[in-house]
Amino acid sequence: MSAFNSNVDRPEHTCPRTYKTEAVVVGAGVVGLAIARALALRGIEVFVIEIAGGIGYGTSSRNSEVIHAGYYKPGSLKARLCVDGRRALYQYCNEKRLPHKRCGKLVVAANASEEAYLDQLAQKAEANGVEEFELVNTAGLKALEPSLQGLSALVSPCTGIIDSHALMLSYQADIEAAGGTIVFRTPVLEAAIDGHAVKLRTGGVEPAELEASLVVNATGLDAWDFSSRVTGLDTATIPARYLAKGSYFGLTGKAPFRHLIYPVPEPGGLGIHLTLDLAGQARFGPDVEWVDRISYDVDPQRGRSFYASIRRYWPGLHDGALMPAYSGIRAKTTARDQEPGDFVIQGPKETGHRGYIALYGIESPGLTASLAIGEWVAELALGSTKI
Repeated sequence: MSAFNSNVDRPEHTCPRTYKTEAVVVGAGVVGLAIARALALRGIEVFVIEIAGGIGYGTSSRNSEVIHAGYYKPGSLKARLCVDGRRALYQYCNEKRLPHKRCGKLVVAANASEEAYLDQLAQKAEANGVEEFELVNTAGLKALEPSLQGLSALVSPCTGIIDSHALMLSYQADIEAAGGTIVFRTPVLEAAIDGHAVKLRTGGVEPAELEASLVVNATGLDAWDFSSRVTGLDTATIPARYLAKGSYFGLTGKAPFRHLIYPVPEPGGLGIHLTLDLAGQARFGPDVEWVDRISYDVDPQRGRSFYASIRRYWPGLHDGALMPAYSGIRAKTTARDQEPGDFVIQGPKETGHRGYIALYGIESPGLTASLAIGEWVAELALGSTKI
């Protein structure tokens, strides 16, 4: 029986057991699971360690569940991994019969000055190899969504939505079928780089000491804190962290839209956009609130600003139609007055240790890119990724 079986009660005085393994992924969100899956499918012995009681308790459960097309800065990791990840994700969902829908998205320009942004977006899409996109005028916009108001729009047919929890459950099943192990309620108390290995001491019901050839820090918002506690890691390798909170408000009643609706973005976020879940229920968000601590409370007063933003493209929104829903926090590597940052995926070259890989700032489109991120990290671990 595994010493990581959290269902077994052990006396508090029990000495930690010691194990050696090939790889440990810390964090069982969608990205951590995708990485562990990629490693396990390559025949690598892998443990996934998660402090919470199940998969996807953090950022992975607090997003809009959108499958993004790939309109990011050409040449960036976000662009490359989103496009590759999106293609792989649709194929994976079809093969596994996971709940998803390719519903499409409209990015709406409210005036002439915003149309320049749509042109830039189209140029990025072409540079990134996005397969389908189209610019439409007012008449084309109205033909697609009669209730919308706007001068023009970029149509993204390959944008979609997904049941993110079903996706993570499928990743978990893949890991376990390939011989990997996932353990919950297991905090990492200490971590140290020791030669070519990384040693971990874990707590929980069954404390243990592990020695791994590879440790991947995929702890999301906690990635900075985790790395800062790794003895032997140069803290100069850890980037800055900035927190952008985004609140979501649900719509009472049914929205008259078939597509996801995005306005031209605001600094730090994508603007107050409309997304749909697989049941057709609409929600709006996220807004952008720069914070210095993690809190998921949704202030009902923030809904006041939502109405004006939404009515720029949907003037038919009624007073009192929005209700607080939930919030998420994006961990960013650039501040509010800087250009949006890229994913930071540090392999052995960047961390200075062949046994330690760390991921920072994996915000949107992290879910869309998850399969591609898993492949990227696995190749980094094997020393064969071409950067």
